[in-house]
Amino acid sequence: MIVDCAIYRNGHRTESPQDFSDALTEVRARGDSFLWIGLYEPTEKEFDLVTEEFGLHPLAVEDALKAHQRPKLEVYDDSLFVVLKPVTYEAKSDTVASGELMLFIGDSFLVTVRHGEGSPLGSIRRHLEEQHEMLRHGPTGVLYSITDAVVDHYLEVATELGTDLEELEAEVFSPNLGGSRHTASRIYTFKRQVQEFRRATGPLALPMTKLAGLGPSATDVPFVPEAARPFFRDVNDHLTRVNESVEGLDRLVSDVLAAHLAQTSVRQNDDMRKISAWAAMAAIPTMIAGIYGMNFDHMPELHWLWSYPLVIGTMGLLELVLYRMFKRRGWL
Repeated sequence: MIVDCAIYRNGHRTESPQDFSDALTEVRARGDSFLWIGLYEPTEKEFDLVTEEFGLHPLAVEDALKAHQRPKLEVYDDSLFVVLKPVTYEAKSDTVASGELMLFIGDSFLVTVRHGEGSPLGSIRRHLEEQHEMLRHGPTGVLYSITDAVVDHYLEVATELGTDLEELEAEVFSPNLGGSRHTASRIYTFKRQVQEFRRATGPLALPMTKLAGLGPSATDVPFVPEAARPFFRDVNDHLTRVNESVEGLDRLVSDVLAAHLAQTSVRQNDDMRKISAWAAMAAIPTMIAGIYGMNFDHMPELHWLWSYPLVIGTMGLLELVLYRMFKRRGWL
């Protein structure tokens, strides 16, 4: 559905037109205006009107309708198509959820398509309408503001994930909690959250590099003037920090998992040594009792007065020797 539609002139919102075709003709004729249409999970029928009026490329339209796209930047003849994946962090469940945000930028128009709940478009539009300055730069200014807000939120999510990882480290190396049977599942769950975060931040590096005009294959991007490149370079720098943080989180959580598995293995070895020691101690009296329980007629010491105390004493002495030996070696 269409969430919002407005014409912006010299950085100020002027009207909300009903006819896209007339509005687009008007803003192109004036030269100091642009049209911004926001849609939320539109159906194919709802999007047909926008596609026809703005001449959007069918491949980009298909991506915008089906969603589930990687962050990317596509250049078509009459428009620029950008895909972003905003992320949200649920503090109660310690999970990362991602949405999708598609932007069509063309001559005096901007179409945004949102999927999921993780998009900051509403707050960004309100902020831009209050500040005005970025709106004076047209669709390019809006594109910068949206990418800047998305990437800045990435930094906040990376900080939250770093805090969660510190808690996991404390749990793994705690003498009381290190052996919790739920620790491994928590580590695996955390690693999945990092991977979900990486799917949003990693592929965005190339599009931001293009918008910033960096790299050996840097080319001019339509509808992004040279004067706007320094702003996108700033966003690209922030994204680089985010990706470095994600890589660091992934390495650290792998190290935490390896440490937890090593501790579990050591504890299991300790348990096996204790079990083996007690089994060895139980084998001695079992063997002696088994021999003297065979009830043969011609067995020595069966009719001797001190046989029973001697056997019991021998068992106790052997048990004491084995106990001290295992204790000294740290098996008990």
